[in-house]
Order: sequence, then C-alpha cells, then structure tokens
Amino acid sequence: MDLKQLCELPGISGREEPVRRAILEACAQRLGRENVSVDRMGNVVARKPGRVPGAARVMLCAHMDEVGLMVISATDDGLLRVRAIGGIDPRVLVSKRVKVGYPAGGAQPLNGVIGAMAIHQQTAEDRKRVLPIDQLYVDIGAKDNDEALSKAPEGTPIYFDTPFSEFGEGLYLARALDDRVGCYNLLRLLDADVCGDTAFVFTCQEEVGCRGATGAAFALAPEVALVLEGTTANDAGDVPASQHVCCVGQGVAVSFMDNASIAQPELFGRMLALARTHGIAHQVKRSVSGGNDSGPVQRAHSGARTCVLSVPCRYIHSPSSVCAAADVDAQYDLARAFLENETGGAR
Repeated sequence: MDLKQLCELPGISGREEPVRRAILEACAQRLGRENVSVDRMGNVVARKPGRVPGAARVMLCAHMDEVGLMVISATDDGLLRVRAIGGIDPRVLVSKRVKVGYPAGGAQPLNGVIGAMAIHQQTAEDRKRVLPIDQLYVDIGAKDNDEALSKAPEGTPIYFDTPFSEFGEGLYLARALDDRVGCYNLLRLLDADVCGDTAFVFTCQEEVGCRGATGAAFALAPEVALVLEGTTANDAGDVPASQHVCCVGQGVAVSFMDNASIAQPELFGRMLALARTHGIAHQVKRSVSGGNDSGPVQRAHSGARTCVLSVPCRYIHSPSSVCAAADVDAQYDLARAFLENETGGAR
C-alpha cells in the first residue's frame, strides 16, 4: 500500500474504519492473520518476534486518524452545522470542498463545501475577525432540514476533499499526512529483522487526546517505544529561522521534548548516533509544543523509554499539507536502523 492510497482513505478521529480495514488487511498479508488483531479501542496491533534473546520489548506506533468535522445539526434551509474533530484552524476552512459520510456498498460520499456569511453581507468588524467553526456550515445542496439530516444525520463524519499529488522537487501535497506518513512507514517496517519482540501499533483517536495509544500501551507494556509522527514545520514565508520547528527536506526530526513527554535521554542520544552512523538525514525538533502518542505510552504501567521520530509537514491539520519524500524515507531508515541494530538494553 503506497502513501497516496493511505492519504486518500478517510479516517477522522473515532471513525477510522476505512483506514483500519486497509491496514488490517495489509498487516495480515505480511505477517499472517494470526499475528494481527484489533483491540477494543480500534487500534490495529501486529506482532513480530525478535531474534535476540533478552532484547527489550518494543512498541512502534503511528496514528491512523486525521482531523476533520462532524455533523451536529442542520438549519431550516438545509445547511449542516458542524464541529471540529481535532485541532483545526478555522482560517483555512471557508470555501473548502469536503466529502460527507462513509457510505457502504460502493456508494459515493456526498459532495459538500464549507460556507459562511457572504463577504458582501459582512460588516467591517466582521472582516477583521476569523469566523469560528460554530458560525460556519457545510452545504450539501439540501433544500431543508429534513433532507439535510436524512442524507447526513448527526454524527456523520466529514473529511477534506484533497487528492494526493506530487509537486516541486520531491514534495507531496495531501490531507492527512499527519499521520499517514507514519502508517506508511510502519507498514514498510513489517519486514524488518527486529532485535526484540515488536508490536506495530496503528492507533486511533490520537487527534482527540491520544485515546487509542493509552489502551494499547497498558495492554502491551513495552519497554521501549518509538512514535512515528508528522509534525508542524513552521518554516515557510517570513517566519524567522529562530521560530522554525523543523525544516521540510532536511531529514527526520528527532524530538527531545514536547508537551506530552520528554524523550529518554539515552534513547534520544542513540537515535542521533544511529542517524550519523548510517548517514541518515536528520534534525532535532526545535520547539517544545503539542503532544502525541508518546505521552500515554511513556506513562503506562511501569513506564517505557520513548522517542518521537517526525516527518516535517507544512500547513499541518489543514486540507492541504506538504512534506518531502526524502524526509519520509529518512524516518523509515532511522526506525529500521533502530529495530535491527539496537537491543534496548537487557531486561
């Protein structure tokens, strides 16, 4: 399964079914169905035994879910009211095309567009502020409330209608690069010659509080965990270099700290040393912000040594994110170097 296929599958937080089905099948084909399961939260867990006796148990994870919207009601004239699922900047939403629903049986989702009060009707004060999501709507062409809710009932998932494309020199443009890049690399790593017993975990509901990883980490109790993520770059336009989080095209970003976890110092150092030894392009993430699955995994049971390896993404959590193909490969190369060369210390 390639990155394009993964990015174009819908899977907002809590409604990851299309992504989960595809990943479950891909894992079963590679490792055998008996080694793959779906837990009660909806995480896909694929297990592979290690070749080195006494090597640390490893959990390698990436989240399946993406940010999006969900229907909460409809107006009398047939416009859908929505709420955000995950962190979305409302500045990027107006006039964007969306797909509404995950219809079964080969039917197609509804086409929609995110709308707001026409600019001609806005006051000068209105035009100075960003319209919050509760003042936006999704137009699916319905004539009234009954038609709108018959086609898109409350709880219907909505995702951005953005095709995957390549542009520039080695760049990808897509929605959901956070974190389908991690899922893509996790699938590629299934054939790694792992040192320790390894669980490849495709987590759910990361964007709404890392809920899937919490249950998976308690069940698996790993000693070492690597989180494969997409992270904000903040390296475009007139942003001063001192405010860049990381840079697209300069390699995998290794994180020493964020708002959810602090990387285990020895593991962080070994990651950088591995990257240097194997000639893998890498950079240190320069901002302490956000959070990801490393937080709950680090704190599960008696704790796990954790480190986060991220692909830098521009315009993250928007309909159109951008990353570099070389950075995706660098994340894969560093994770593979760790799995095949590091025992994680004796138990």
